[in-house]
Amino acid sequence: MKPFRPERAHLLHEVRATVRLALPLIAAQLAAVGSNVIDAVLAGHVSAHVLGAVAVGASIWSLAIVCGIGMMMAVPPSVAQLDGAGRRGEVGAVFQQALWLALGMGVLLWFAVRHAEPLIELIGVTPSLRHDVQRFLLAISWGAPALTCYFALRGLSEGLSLTRPSMYFSLGGLVLLVPLGYVLMFGKLGIPPQGAHGCGVATAIVLWLELLAFGVYVIFRRNYRGLGLFDRFQWPDPGRIGQLVHIGLPMAVTLLAEAGLFVATALIIATLGEDVIASHQVAINIASLFFMIPLGLAMAITVRVGNAVGRGDERGVRYAGFCGIGLTLLTQLFSAVLMLGLPHFIASLYTHEPKVIALAAQLIMLAGLFQFSDGIQVAANGALRGLKDTRVPMAITLFAYWMIGMPVGWWLAFHHGMGARGMWIGLIAGLSAAAAMLFTRFWRSAWRQRWRRPVPMTAPA
Repeated sequence: MKPFRPERAHLLHEVRATVRLALPLIAAQLAAVGSNVIDAVLAGHVSAHVLGAVAVGASIWSLAIVCGIGMMMAVPPSVAQLDGAGRRGEVGAVFQQALWLALGMGVLLWFAVRHAEPLIELIGVTPSLRHDVQRFLLAISWGAPALTCYFALRGLSEGLSLTRPSMYFSLGGLVLLVPLGYVLMFGKLGIPPQGAHGCGVATAIVLWLELLAFGVYVIFRRNYRGLGLFDRFQWPDPGRIGQLVHIGLPMAVTLLAEAGLFVATALIIATLGEDVIASHQVAINIASLFFMIPLGLAMAITVRVGNAVGRGDERGVRYAGFCGIGLTLLTQLFSAVLMLGLPHFIASLYTHEPKVIALAAQLIMLAGLFQFSDGIQVAANGALRGLKDTRVPMAITLFAYWMIGMPVGWWLAFHHGMGARGMWIGLIAGLSAAAAMLFTRFWRSAWRQRWRRPVPMTAPA
């Protein structure tokens, strides 16, 4: 295996191109998770009970989010490879089938979220929280179709290297969520206080507004003309949708494996009492907020690698992947220093309850310890997505998170009496294992050419 020695000019060009793509995506991802932060902050100032209900409900809702987003992550590399190959005329066919897939996924997720009560009972959520958790889920479920269709539009735009629209509409949704969530949760303007239910209603409304705005933008902006997006209506094509599912399903499972680890951790911690739940919610909000930086970079890496594949540029694939991973490590250094240095201050931004702040600070410090492994795994996965290499990464994440992370966390939490801290140490173990294996996978793939240039959508997957 040859060492990778990049030329300085090419390296600087790749860094600039990746950063230019990534900055709007990072802003978009920060805005997306910012909605969870806003929900948590508002709920925490209503009461610890409402914060706990929103924490558990948001954890279950996040399972639906990652399923929908994971499937739609087939769109950016598909579009990016076509764009890199100079075959923009085929983008419209991909996009229309992606919309059909998004609509179907949205309806399925709407149904699943509305019938999550058996899951709530099965995992043993504190009985005092169950009613409000269910009301939160019933309200937010109406946003599921909007969420999946919105990410189909995002996938189209990002695959074309147009990442600013994702930032515009995510930030716009965040701005709308603040007053809307405040009015509904606290009961203002003549509306009675709705607590956790109001939180779900506000989020669903914002999701639909984001979808509407993005759709209008794509229809009227010049950058999307000539792609044949709406020139001819197409009914669902099982073959073409199957190709997207072939790429997207492993991505959805991969994201679900990671998110499921965090969600399962939250749900297990939910059995330990309201103060522990609230502390975990504060810490996981912080970790999720900082994770959006490497996630945005990973999305940019996917597009850069996909473009290089479309051009048939072997060295371009390596530059895009390794430069992106290097940039990710720099961002993670900043996150780790902040979490390890100011844990109590960060926790105090969410709540004024001393017991919650003390435990949350401990968990935030543990989150600081897994910043590098978390960054490497998400960046390497982004590079592999650009190659449309999704099945082996799926197997890697399933093994790392569920055969290493969860057993270690459970053993420490309950057999060694470490509680929430034990579960978080399990997260560190799972993420570290995934980082090592995914980076090795991309390193080998970059030279062994486990990828190919895009084929027409009519060809077999």
